[in-house]
Amino acid sequence: MSHYMQPGIILLRDGTDSSQGKPQLVSNINACQAVADVVRTTLGPRGMDKLIYTDRSATVSNDGASIMKLLDVVHPAARTMVDIAQSQDAEIGDGTTTVVLVAGSLLKEAKAFVEEDIHPQVIIKGFRLATTIAIDKLHEVAIALDETDPDARRKLLERCAGTSLNSKLIAPYKAFFAPMVVDAVTTLEDDLDLGMIGVKKVTGGSVTDSFLVRGVAFKKTFSYAGFEQQPKHFDHPKILLLNVELELKSEKENAEVRIDDPDKYQAIVDAEWQIIYSKLEKCVASGAQVILSRLPIGDLATQYFADRGLFCAGRVAEDDMRRVARATGGRVQTSVEDLNETVLGTCGVFHEQQIGAERYNVFSECTEAKSATIVLRGGAKQFVEESHRSIHDALMIVKRAMKSNKVVAGGGAIEMELSRLVKEFARTIEGKLQVVINGFAKALEVIPRQLAENAGFDSTDIMNLLRQKHYRDPEGGKHFGVDIDEEGICNTYEKHVWEPFLSKVNSLSSASEAACLVLSVDETVRNPQSEQAQMQQKGLGGGGAPISQAMGGAGLKGMAGAMGGAGGGRGRGMRVMRGRGGR
Repeated sequence: MSHYMQPGIILLRDGTDSSQGKPQLVSNINACQAVADVVRTTLGPRGMDKLIYTDRSATVSNDGASIMKLLDVVHPAARTMVDIAQSQDAEIGDGTTTVVLVAGSLLKEAKAFVEEDIHPQVIIKGFRLATTIAIDKLHEVAIALDETDPDARRKLLERCAGTSLNSKLIAPYKAFFAPMVVDAVTTLEDDLDLGMIGVKKVTGGSVTDSFLVRGVAFKKTFSYAGFEQQPKHFDHPKILLLNVELELKSEKENAEVRIDDPDKYQAIVDAEWQIIYSKLEKCVASGAQVILSRLPIGDLATQYFADRGLFCAGRVAEDDMRRVARATGGRVQTSVEDLNETVLGTCGVFHEQQIGAERYNVFSECTEAKSATIVLRGGAKQFVEESHRSIHDALMIVKRAMKSNKVVAGGGAIEMELSRLVKEFARTIEGKLQVVINGFAKALEVIPRQLAENAGFDSTDIMNLLRQKHYRDPEGGKHFGVDIDEEGICNTYEKHVWEPFLSKVNSLSSASEAACLVLSVDETVRNPQSEQAQMQQKGLGGGGAPISQAMGGAGLKGMAGAMGGAGGGRGRGMRVMRGRGGR
């Protein structure tokens, strides 16, 4: 029988779209480049901010990871860019825009190779080899500072924090915030757990009204009338930390009690009062002047402590309680039995402070000093929120710099130097890999180019000056990058534009891995019927799923055309699985 008479084999269910080949690969690359273009203008000290509006709130930010998260990207390939930005933010804290731009630039170079029929695996091999060479060269170029000199080490940390804050909304105040960030991180233990640094946001006042507490500060918790009669200032107080409820509750909320004699009811009520009074007496007998609990402290207990000149606060947040324990040396107790000196904490001064419209409980001059709190002020809520994101990035950078004493020159200098070194390596090999590795070197130039463009400079002139300096004077010019203050180039290392060595290693590795991942995908299969069913289950209706919309509104069939890929629709390399119904 002729093969024309054989029936077609149905592999996938009705309505399933499948896209493969070169158009699919180019379409994925275009999607990733579209994501990179969103954050492109946010890079550097002169980067622009993005205003992202949702139904709930409006956010002003130039932090790459925050923007990616708020955009809610649904394209499956473009999600890779979101993932590497969030990975960079979690691991390093800064450089999220850099890693996205480098990955987008690598894919842009790879797109030209794909269209010239170079196999994706050859491109992947070249990118991985170039990444290894670049990281090896990065170790050689990085500058190790003397750890034995405490003054030099502190300057290193402050300069790294200042470089991180350069591109933030609070850049004009980096001289104010950089020492504060370093002081906060240096109070931590050797594990450098940033969870022990609390950041409290209070709207109102000037940004320079922000301050650091070498201890803990938290907002006044819910309290009863007797709270106002309690003293609000203690010198060298003893602090009791509890996870116990000090509240008189009715019998029906605890248990059902059946009695055969009504006279016994009063005995049960008296027993309940005796239990709560016994707890309160033991707290007072411990010698503590400040009593904190994660659970509620009722009106009876509040008045009881007030009558005895003690301070109490219930419903304290778990993270605040943990920081208080670290800072004061106290131990959280789940029972009031056997309270002694060993479980009590202490601090130099405890007081209540009015900050803006809020009242804060402040524990300062802590003996253990393993925790710190930064109180941020600002005129608008959006400004304070962006200040918080900026401070978080600076804290992460200082943490990484403390773990590694190596730094590299910023301002695009390290990218230009690595580009030169990778190109030199490419001359030592032959074949297609040489072209691919040259493309990798060219992709690294996106950082200084974008820094110049965002500052309003002529990027072509700046890039020509940088290439000339790095190639003609390899030793003296290796630290030259974009001069943002004066249009031109300068030695960014001497201008103290420093970045942690680990930040650049992570950026290069993550960007290369993301590019290789996108290049390794040659086919995408999507079932629109199951996708719509999932959206209906979520209560979002079936009128076009987000992924379908992100791909051009016509499924994977139209994705290549929508994203600018070659051969849109059912062009070359595009295939549709037909069902029994002929659809």
